[in-house]
Amino acid sequence: MSQTKIMTNETHSLVFGYVAWIFGFMGAHRFYYGRPISGTIYFCTLGLLGVGWIVDLFLIPSMDREADYQYKDGHIDYNIAWLLLIFLGYFGIHRLYMGKILTGILWMITGGMFGLGWLYDLWTLNEQIDEINSLNSSLINR
Repeated sequence: MSQTKIMTNETHSLVFGYVAWIFGFMGAHRFYYGRPISGTIYFCTLGLLGVGWIVDLFLIPSMDREADYQYKDGHIDYNIAWLLLIFLGYFGIHRLYMGKILTGILWMITGGMFGLGWLYDLWTLNEQIDEINSLNSSLINR
């Protein structure tokens, strides 16, 4: 009897997604799951006036599955990087964690490049981590 092993890619946490949903009227959970455009729309409209925010309560499990499928797992943890971005992003700590030393120091000196770099990272953090994890996994597999 052979057993098929199903590999799961747990890049994003469902619990973290629901915690971010609490602030979802500002789009936090959508940014976390790699949906920056709708995250920005939620931020500007307070979660589509609350209606989209309530609907997302039921959509978070599918957003979590899609993010786990879309982004590559690796030594850089998405949850840690997101926590660092949210709480210490203006100081570049998330960039230091990802190994981006020069821009991390630049973020420290300029307050996340006067907030604009922080917004850029809010839009692109998942892709940045995915790129680093993919690069590291290809180097390991050589």
